[in-house]
Amino acid sequence: MDVEAARMIGAGLSCFALIGAGLGIGNIFGNYLAGALRNPSAAPSQFTNLLLGFALAEATGLFGLIVGFIILFG
Repeated sequence: MDVEAARMIGAGLSCFALIGAGLGIGNIFGNYLAGALRNPSAAPSQFTNLLLGFALAEATGLFGLIVGFIILFG
């Protein structure tokens, strides 16, 4: 296997972090929506936790994407 093929495979594998980010974000928003529908008065107090969880889940996916770009173009 030559080096260019190994770089492409490594970059593709590093982008699997985006799958976890998508699942995490869906889980976060789904559970928030279920909780907000069950207890609407508690929803505003949990909105900051929703945004924090979204940001952290998205950051892990972006880190994987950046690693893929570094492997390809670095």
